[in-house]
Amino acid sequence: MFGKILESFLNIIHKNVFFKSIKILLFIALSLIILNIFKMMLKKATARHFSDQTNMLIQKIFFYSGLALIFLTFLNYIGISITAILGAAGIAGIAIGFAAQTSISNIISGLFLISEKTFEIGNLIQAGNTTGTVMSIDLLSIKIRTLDNKLVRIPNESIIKNELVNITRFPIRRVDINLSVAYKEKIEIVRDLLFDIAKNNPYSLDNPEPLFIFKNFGDSGLEILFGIWISKTDYVALKNSIMIEIKNRFEEQNIEIPFPHISVYSGEVSKPFPVKIKK
Repeated sequence: MFGKILESFLNIIHKNVFFKSIKILLFIALSLIILNIFKMMLKKATARHFSDQTNMLIQKIFFYSGLALIFLTFLNYIGISITAILGAAGIAGIAIGFAAQTSISNIISGLFLISEKTFEIGNLIQAGNTTGTVMSIDLLSIKIRTLDNKLVRIPNESIIKNELVNITRFPIRRVDINLSVAYKEKIEIVRDLLFDIAKNNPYSLDNPEPLFIFKNFGDSGLEILFGIWISKTDYVALKNSIMIEIKNRFEEQNIEIPFPHISVYSGEVSKPFPVKIKK
């Protein structure tokens, strides 16, 4: 008799545990589904009003806040006191705060980066020795895909403290080409030839017009800076084509591109110092 009563009692317990487990699983599943639906709605609502990185940050804050709320509700449902947990979390938070000063600094720096809008997702930037496309701007770091397809993570604090160059912030940019021609060449002829090369290049913009600067009398030749304005997406195509065109046109016009060399003179303008080699 006692055995049957005990068996019935255990069956009731097992059933209650089973049904309670099912309720918990359903609660978690439905909560996550609803949270993701609201996240998608929030994404659509903020896409028109905020930049990509701000939109991404808002979604992450909303998602993790929702997860925290689901977790606290779950603890309350299974009978764990939230007040005691929050009290313990407050004490632990003080200790964690001292140990996580770097993380806090990166979070604050990340907020400054987003508010400054120095760069956005998709921009090509140079941070220190790293150049690449911005993939994400998070609370702790930014992630960059380099030109050779590597992922680089840079802490936000490092970005704030050091110089950063946004290469594709504006729709057009200038490609600067440093040239050197022999002293015998006429600068006016070289200038006109370079302008003609730029004019016939399909990637070169007419407005603004190319920049020509006679920089210096170098050790081996006349130093020239020639700058060509292009659309920011045409950098590689212009760089390759214009360098080939300059070399070919210079060879056609017999314009010498000198290599480094040293000439020794005895003091007269045109007469070189005689050198004789005896065997």
